[in-house]
Amino acid sequence: MWVLFGLQHFPFDLPKYFTINNLDFTIKVSLYIFIRILHLFLHKLVTKPKQAFKTLSWKQTDNKKERKMPEKEGSCVGLNEPRLVVRKFLARPQPEGVGAVVRRSIGRFELRYFDPFLVLDEFSVTAPAGFPDHPHRGFETVTYMLQGAVKHEDFDGHRGTIGAGDLQWMTAGRGIVHSEMPAAQGTQKGLQLWINLSSKYKMIEPRYQEISSKDIAEATKDGIKVRVIAGEALGTKSAVYTRTPTMYLDFTLEPGAHLQQPIPESWNAFVYVLEGEGIFGRLKSSPVNAHHLLLLGSGDGLETWNKSSKLLRFILVGGEPLCEPLVQFGPFVMNTQEEIDRTIDDFENYTNGFEKARHWRSESGLTLDF
Repeated sequence: MWVLFGLQHFPFDLPKYFTINNLDFTIKVSLYIFIRILHLFLHKLVTKPKQAFKTLSWKQTDNKKERKMPEKEGSCVGLNEPRLVVRKFLARPQPEGVGAVVRRSIGRFELRYFDPFLVLDEFSVTAPAGFPDHPHRGFETVTYMLQGAVKHEDFDGHRGTIGAGDLQWMTAGRGIVHSEMPAAQGTQKGLQLWINLSSKYKMIEPRYQEISSKDIAEATKDGIKVRVIAGEALGTKSAVYTRTPTMYLDFTLEPGAHLQQPIPESWNAFVYVLEGEGIFGRLKSSPVNAHHLLLLGSGDGLETWNKSSKLLRFILVGGEPLCEPLVQFGPFVMNTQEEIDRTIDDFENYTNGFEKARHWRSESGLTLDF
């Protein structure tokens, strides 16, 4: 009945109920302890039913009962409910920009949106190809270079080079027009993630957070190396501020390494494999190799094993869902169709955040006549 009607009806002040005169003190104490244990179990059964039954699980060792404890290997963080892989995609090459190639895993027809993530591209570009002048509004772009370098310019005069291992976290907000072009010989490779912004932040002023490779927080433990782009791992925190709460971790596991990484239970999370092959979620799962996106189910963290003879490298990304309406028109992401229509008008008429686009062209655009 307590479970049906709520634990507020349960007698929390238990001692006043023990007034039966013919019970001796020992029986009263034993009965009191029993009821307290029952109360705690019922409380957990209502609030966290899976954990309630886990606390009653036992294993037999030398004919003695011993409580099961979570294994603490790898990163030495125990997980109560590791997340399993619920969907898997192979990101295949496709053309993008001008002569560039991307492997798009989020933002494709099978997975248009994974709240709050709009796009994940693994890009490859060789000059003179690239991503010439183009606009954004209503979200953030996160560029993380894996190889080579990209030159960035925008209509407000902000420019720079994003080299191998560097990070650029750009909040487009009410509007940016910019270009991203190769800055070195050969092929430039990297990742670009688009993160949606809540309606209250979509029209804020643009801003940048740029961190060079040497300044990105790193940690190493038990055959695991992590670069903490955003969030926290292995006791190390990133300095990046995320308006949409986000974790972005670049893991490298040596052969034989085992990782347990916590993830907030209410967040959506995914893995993208960059190099090697690994086992994710369950030890009996089949290994997954490079260029695969893995969507993770519910739980409190990710468990990963590297059973191969080579290094395993992947990113783990998680974010708090916004749970807001979404209307997207290419590089414009808003909440309603009316807002998209106004954005197109603003861009075409150089108003409401796009004023500086009227007379601007990037240096790359002028040189290459894009």
